[in-house]
Amino acid sequence: MTTPLTLTADRRPDGTPVLVAAGEIDMSNVEAFATALAADPGGPLVVDLTEVQYLDSAGVTALFAHARRIELLVTPLLAPVLTISGLTELATVRGIEG
Repeated sequence: MTTPLTLTADRRPDGTPVLVAAGEIDMSNVEAFATALAADPGGPLVVDLTEVQYLDSAGVTALFAHARRIELLVTPLLAPVLTISGLTELATVRGIEG
């Protein structure tokens, strides 16, 4: 059974691509997430995870593959997993200060 996940591609006014994820990211749907992350491999990518309620190690691994070029927008809910994994040391992460 695949966990519900919605992925939406958008762009900021300056042209920077934005990937908005909503739902849960786990091993059942990580392939779609990884494909969406790789869809625009050229430059920086904003990944909005503010509507993600769960992120497992498969999702973190997908993010690590793009850590040098992504800016993550998150809520404090994801702070522990992003911090413990070390992703906060490699990627720009906004929203875990609270």
